[in-house]
Amino acid sequence: MDAPDEAAEPLQVLLVDDQELFRRGLRLVLSAEPGMVIEEAHDGPSGVEAAARSAPDVVLLDVRMPGMSGPQAAAAIKAVAPSARIVMLTASDEEADLFDSVRNGAAGYLLKDSSVDQVSDAVRKVATGQSLISPPMATRLLEEFRQMASREGEPARATHLSDRELEVLRLVAMGRNNREIAGELFISENTVKNHVRNILEKLQLRSRVEAATYAVRERLLDP
Repeated sequence: MDAPDEAAEPLQVLLVDDQELFRRGLRLVLSAEPGMVIEEAHDGPSGVEAAARSAPDVVLLDVRMPGMSGPQAAAAIKAVAPSARIVMLTASDEEADLFDSVRNGAAGYLLKDSSVDQVSDAVRKVATGQSLISPPMATRLLEEFRQMASREGEPARATHLSDRELEVLRLVAMGRNNREIAGELFISENTVKNHVRNILEKLQLRSRVEAATYAVRERLLDP
């Protein structure tokens, strides 16, 4: 690791974690790092207050805290200290925590079993504008974004439906059963069943509930 420029301003680091033992231990080791000034907060609200007061360069933020979660605190901290760079520190490797953190402004995501050198390195890297996510979590994040991009293209799938299938889909979304749909469209129940099966196949959906949700989301019920 390159030695920090002695003339540079010290990095202001805010450590937000409800576990006092972990928080104090991490402060102790990071305080020994040259060019870092560490401040503590014991939960999300106190972390937001501290960020508003001191405008830290980097915030080390626990994901799971009582009252206000880490992702919620991240969003609040970015609101009061927009220039702060946030690194989530957590024992959780669940995708939902990662996605929520990134959506709420986190620039880094490290597990709590990371080494002290990894944490201090992360602080310095995100302070220079880099993002830092451990490789396994980065792979999961990229896969989620890929799926999100795929879902964003779904509205065009409705164009594959015939006019009659669109009529059936709208009636399904309105809660009509097959007999009621058959009566309204003057077709047989078997024909309705065939239309529903074709709709599910074309839209790559698994049930009438998903079809109804799709129709509502894509505003197919709008006049």
